[in-house]
Order: sequence, then structure tokens, then C-alpha cells
Amino acid sequence: MLTAAVLLVADLHRSPAPTADGAISGPYASLLASSVDLGPARTDHVQLTAALRDDSRPDLLMGWAVQQGLSVRWRPGDSWAIVEGAPGAVSGAFDVDVHDYRGKRGQVFYASPQQPSVPQSLNVEVAGLGRILGYTPHRESKTWMLPLEVPDQGLSPSALLRTYNAMPLHDKGYKGKGTTVVVFAFDGFDQADLDTFATSFTLPKFTPDVVGGMPPARRGEATMDLEAIHAIAPDAKKVLVNARSTVEGDGSYEKIAKLMEDTERTYPGAVWSFSIGWGCDKLITAADLVPVRAALSAAHRSGTTAYDASGDLAGLDCKGGDEWSAPPSDNDVGLDAVASMPEMTDVGGTTVSTDDKGDWLAEQSWFDPPLSQGTGGGVSALFERPDWQQHLTAPKGDGKRLTPDIAAVADPFTGVQIVFNQQIIVGGGTSLAAPIWAGLTALMNQYVVDKGGSLIGNINPVLYTIAQGTPLPAFRDVVLGGNAVANAAPGYDLVTGLGTPNVENLAQNILVTQKVVG
Repeated sequence: MLTAAVLLVADLHRSPAPTADGAISGPYASLLASSVDLGPARTDHVQLTAALRDDSRPDLLMGWAVQQGLSVRWRPGDSWAIVEGAPGAVSGAFDVDVHDYRGKRGQVFYASPQQPSVPQSLNVEVAGLGRILGYTPHRESKTWMLPLEVPDQGLSPSALLRTYNAMPLHDKGYKGKGTTVVVFAFDGFDQADLDTFATSFTLPKFTPDVVGGMPPARRGEATMDLEAIHAIAPDAKKVLVNARSTVEGDGSYEKIAKLMEDTERTYPGAVWSFSIGWGCDKLITAADLVPVRAALSAAHRSGTTAYDASGDLAGLDCKGGDEWSAPPSDNDVGLDAVASMPEMTDVGGTTVSTDDKGDWLAEQSWFDPPLSQGTGGGVSALFERPDWQQHLTAPKGDGKRLTPDIAAVADPFTGVQIVFNQQIIVGGGTSLAAPIWAGLTALMNQYVVDKGGSLIGNINPVLYTIAQGTPLPAFRDVVLGGNAVANAAPGYDLVTGLGTPNVENLAQNILVTQKVVG
């Protein structure tokens, strides 16, 4: 854990700085400005995250907190802690205002317009502090659904396998047997839709495990994710994790970390798919995400691979959607915070062209300006560039984490056929691209383990190693198109990353890489 803690702390100084008077600027200020200030906070509980310099007991922080009338929650081995107390005590301890606000949706939350600083006496122990914010603007990547009258009527399961050259693995019996794929979502599914999907495309019927209770809403996101994964890996076990609790009240990132820990404990070594946005990177500090990064790093060590949708706002993830309104500006440019973490594999989206059987012909980045949608991507405001991206020569970046890492089809006009409300329709969005990669990874895990390798786990270093040169071409470079902030280009780009997969080749390269590099 100590090694992981050092890696996490190294990124903390990349958090957006407050203005000279301590006020936080950018999208955070826009969120508060669009909300009604209700005056000093009246809740009995305010909390913020403290990122620690290592995983030893934070005795200095605990002692200081007692003197300030605050308390500290910390678990042995964690490189982070939660500081909490009454609003007045938090305000006095950090010399900031803590008010209640009412947002445009009627939600009431506490927030401080200033960023708290680490007290000088704690610098030796505390590396950074998160925001004082009791609400996380969130989104579930919109499920773009179109009727079957769209061109080519979308990709069937067999066509999807051909598009990314996964059919050869299927033909050899690699259909995900012995693997588990977990979908984290805010909405639920109708079993009748899953049954009809399986019957319509001659696939085995499946009933996912549901963790946390079935979410009452059914907007199609969870349905699309589960069906896309089943189309690729019909023999894999599917699980739906209800993530709604993470955005109920404060402490979202602590709750996300706990959800990851619980999921890993129940389904070790699974493949994870996220189509959720938990706030843009400019809304928070890197310290806020330390619990999530630590939980995901721990999951990697048992073989878990995690994919998150890059978002469908064409690189303008800080625009806020329904959360606040403003004319387009530099403040709109940003990334989904959790998807942009170095430990997460960020998945962008494309428009794909195939022949009538689904065999790949061409691909370009997904961007539809008239509909204000397109693949996310860009440069992190929070994290240093990881070792496995150091060799990249992107035109932007200034030594920071670049996203996305890879891509798959997301354009709803060239998307995947699914069943929702008992109708065959076409689904799209980067929230389709992420589960596609999750399903493909289930196949690759089965193949690699069968050939004497190990579960893939943290796939980012492996992907970038393979992209630098391996015996078989593993990626189709996407060089056409762009989004609102960048253009596609030869090699890595800030729109589609390394490109889209040639799965048979990628699986073989992963096996070789494991045996050579370890």
C-alpha cells in the first residue's frame, strides 16, 4: 500500500489553483453562482478528504482535529483520511466560509467557495485537501437510441464481433467462460428485454446478479451495457451494481471507493464497465480522488480491468449539462474526473463503416456538432502524465495525463442493435464503447489464462507497450475527424487514443507481453 500511496500523492499539486483571494474559479464557481446561496450551512455534518503522504497513522492530523473540534476517520493502510465536523468548526479550522446552496434541480447542499489549505503544522503528514462540497454533479452517459431505420440498421452481435476481429476467438471457443463482467449503473433493466435480446440473436439467455437492489428507473443504459457485453461474451457472468447511493448526500468519492472495494471482494478479478460521470475534473482536486484511485489500484492487483466512458460532450465535460448554464468558454473544456484517472482505462468513441457482414472498412472519431454530442477526451487538469504515456508526442498536454486511452464505436447511427422496451433499436454513445471493451476483455482474459498467462488487470501499461511495437498490429489507428477540442491524427490523439482494437491480435500480443515483460 505504501508504494501506491507515494504514486497517488505525486499528482496532488496539479489541482486547479484558487484565485488570489482564495476563491475557487472555473466550473466550481459557475456551479455556486447558478445556485441560490442560503447562508451559513445548517447541517450537522461537513466533510472533506485529506490525502496523506504515506499510509501510516495520521497522528498529527488527528491531534490537530481534536483541538479544532473535528474528528478524523482513517483505516490502517489507507493513504487518505476523512476530516469531518460541524460547519462552524470546519469553517473556523480552515478559515473558509461554508454555506448551504440550492441548485437548479432543487437539491440543497453545503459548499465552500474557497479551497481549504493544509495547515503548515500538518504539511509533513498531509499532502493535499479535497473540496468542501456536499454534492457531486453527476451524469450517466446518455444512451443514444435510434430506430432501425438508420443506415445499415446497426451492428448485430455477430457483426460487432467481426468489426473488431473477435470472431476468431469465438470460433476457437473463447466466449468469456469463467470470467465475470460488472456493470456499474444508476438505472435498472427489465429481464424480459434481456430474454428477447438473447432469443432474437440466438444467444444463451442470461440473468445478471444485481447488487444493491434493482434501481427503479429504466432509461436503457444498463440494458444496453449488459446486452452489448452479452453479445460479445455470452458465456461470461454478468453483474449489475447499483451505484445510485454514491450520489445521495455527500462523500461521493469515498462512497465510490467503498463500492469498488465491496465489488472486488465479491467478484475478484472481474472486468468493470462504467458509464457514469461523477463530476468534471475542474470541479474537484486530486485529493478528492485518492480513495477511488487506491481502491482501483488494489483491484488491479487481483486481476481487475476497469473501463469508463469518456463522455458524450465532445471534450466539454465541464459544461455541466443540466447542472448549470453558461455560454461556451474555456471553463467548459474538461474531462470526466473518474474516467480520467491514470488507473482507469478511458474509452472514446468512433463512427464505424463496415460491409454487410460487419467486416471493418473504416473508422473516424464520433462528433456530431448539430446534436451537440461526440466523444470526450483531452488533457487532465489533475494528474501528471503516467510513465506509460511519457513517450507520447501529443500537441497538447504539458506533462499531464492524456485521454482517452482507446476507443470503440459510439455513433448511434453506426451503433449496436439492442432490445429495449421489447423493441430492437440501435444504441450508441461512449457508454456503449466502454462495455464493448469490457466484453472484449472477457474474451481476452479467457484466452490468455488458457494459454498459461494471467488475468490482464491494469491494462493501460500493456496497451501502450503494445502500441510501441509488437509482432501483430493490435490497433486500427483513427486519423479522421475530431471533437470540440482536438483533432484525430496518426498515432495517439486526444480524441480516440491509441485507436480501436484488432482483438485477435491484441490478445496474442498481451500473452506475449506477459511472458516477456512479466
